[in-house]
Amino acid sequence: MHSLKDLLADSDLLLNAAGEGIYGFDLEGNAVFINPAAERMTGWKSQELLGKKIHQYHHHSHKNGQCYPAHECQIYATLQDGQPRHVNNEVFWRKDGSYFDVEYTSTPVYHQGEIVGAVALFRDVSQQKQTEQALRDALKEIQALSEKLQAENVYLQRELSENWPDSGLVGQSQIFQTMLNQLALVSKTDSTVLILGENGTGKELVARNVHQLSQRKHAPLVKVNCAAFSDNLLESELFGHEKGSFTGANERRKGRFELANKGTLFLDEIGELSLAAQSKLLRVLQEQEFERVGGNQTIHVDIRIIAATNRNLLEMVEQGRFRMDLYYRLNVFPIQVPALRERKEDIPMLCLNILQSLNKKLGKHIDSISQQSLTKLSGYSWPGNIRELQNILEREAILSQRSTLNISQKLHHVHSSTDPHFISLDEVQKNYIVQVLNHCNWVIGGEKGAAKQLNLADSTLRSKMQKLDIKRSKTRHS
Repeated sequence: MHSLKDLLADSDLLLNAAGEGIYGFDLEGNAVFINPAAERMTGWKSQELLGKKIHQYHHHSHKNGQCYPAHECQIYATLQDGQPRHVNNEVFWRKDGSYFDVEYTSTPVYHQGEIVGAVALFRDVSQQKQTEQALRDALKEIQALSEKLQAENVYLQRELSENWPDSGLVGQSQIFQTMLNQLALVSKTDSTVLILGENGTGKELVARNVHQLSQRKHAPLVKVNCAAFSDNLLESELFGHEKGSFTGANERRKGRFELANKGTLFLDEIGELSLAAQSKLLRVLQEQEFERVGGNQTIHVDIRIIAATNRNLLEMVEQGRFRMDLYYRLNVFPIQVPALRERKEDIPMLCLNILQSLNKKLGKHIDSISQQSLTKLSGYSWPGNIRELQNILEREAILSQRSTLNISQKLHHVHSSTDPHFISLDEVQKNYIVQVLNHCNWVIGGEKGAAKQLNLADSTLRSKMQKLDIKRSKTRHS
């Protein structure tokens, strides 16, 4: 009977010339043939291994150092059952103690119908593995960047659709200049800012300027309207969610906190948060870390917080409707945005600034406003503040055919607090919204909708209608 060594001797010249490493084993698992390529790859010379069980030299453990028992060795298994095998997820250890990723086949050798040994042919695939891993890492990085860009694109599209007013921070009044000085000082820091003021005073614009004057100006300013979402939706909006975390979550989505990383997060209408939502927000503000909805990975962020509200948060704290610890977390540097009735001397400058924007928007060429109109505007109490002034000027500009604007519409005065018929600011706002809704035939969205006329997002208007209990009466249905 021929031995494996005798059989391999007939092909000795060919096997020695092969670029792959080749081992020949007898039935006891001892090495009977080792080619030069195997010596180069492992560092073991043939005279050191011939007649010995090679497994204990360079196949003895896995990559992580865990023992690889000889009875589990795939090469030896071929000697036992005569079945060829192909393996590509193991390592061989070199003589110097290092290892390389290996791909090998173990093939049984038969002579006259009987197995006489096995041949293992192997090659070093370390470079291939590194290339594959680098490709996987690159694809992962591209996917993460794609998700980030997609999320930012969706967010920016939303923000553009909300039409941030590009006028408002103009004025020479003492009260307004005091606010601007405070804004300039706090912008240079990372301190949390709480912007206080009535609806329509320009709190969003103040937030934008704080961000633009800060060291974070090259990172995103991300806005969250706290009144526009239910508790469950707000959590997803703030923290993001994993795919399948709830019905409709068809893909993983980053939340506003992640989008604002290294930048500024603007929490508008913070006073509308429920107590449950306040608790979740407080934990994130304290730790600056969170998990996505449906996820368990802790995400760390570096953000500056700006919050805004038209409510008296301290009064809400006393009533148990706003957490005291969250109030003090937010009220680090409060900025009070004055109402328009407190800075009426700024109305001429505001009008010119707004008209410049309207000229671009409407294709008009209005360069002044009549003194009679300015007197009329200065005598009005402005419950809707600058936003109301913008709307009035826009309606008049649409109708105007001249370069000088005249205010022809009647301005509805609000009674003073000493008047026995005094009504609340919420009631004034409700009446004004109803007036605009009637004018728009109760259409909320779209170019001719009430939200557009009020310069609000559709969701914000719906939220205000729910809050103020604004409903279309049956008599209005056609």
